[in-house]
Amino acid sequence: MRKYKIEGMEELQKSIRKLGKLPQKCVTKAARSGASIALKAAKKYAPVETGNLKKGIVLKGEKITKKGKKVYDITMDSKMNDIFQKTTKTGLRRRVLKRKVSMVKGGYYYPASQEFGFQAVNGKYIPGFHYLKKSIEENVISIEIKIVEVLSKEIDKI
Repeated sequence: MRKYKIEGMEELQKSIRKLGKLPQKCVTKAARSGASIALKAAKKYAPVETGNLKKGIVLKGEKITKKGKKVYDITMDSKMNDIFQKTTKTGLRRRVLKRKVSMVKGGYYYPASQEFGFQAVNGKYIPGFHYLKKSIEENVISIEIKIVEVLSKEIDKI
C-alpha cells in the first residue's frame, strides 16, 4: 500500500476548520452590506408625495437560530403604521378574491398599494411602482459582489 502526501494539506485542513467556525459577526456584516445596497435603491425608487414612504423603508434583520446564516428584510417601519394604514371614507374597502368583488370593513395599506397597484374609485386600475422589487432585481449582481467582497475580507482577517 502506497502512502501519498499532499504538500500544504495540513494548512488547508486548518483553514477549513477555521472557516467552519466562522464567527456570526462576519456573516452578519456581509449580509448587512449587501442588503444596504437594496435599501438605498428602494428609497431611491419609492414614489414621493410627502416623503413618509421613503422614510418608512427600513432594514430589519430576521432572528436566525442557525449559525453562519443571516437574513435581512427591506420592509416598512411598523412604528409608522398609523401613517401607512388608511381607512376609506365609507369605512369599507373593495376586495377582489378569485374574481369575486366584495366590500369588507377596514382600510388599505399605503406602501402595498404603491408597490403593487390598486383599483381606483372609478374602477380604473392604477399600476404599482414596484419600488421594492426593482431594488433587488436591478442590483442583484452588485449585492452578490458586495456580500462576497465583505465576507472575503472578514475571512482574511481571521
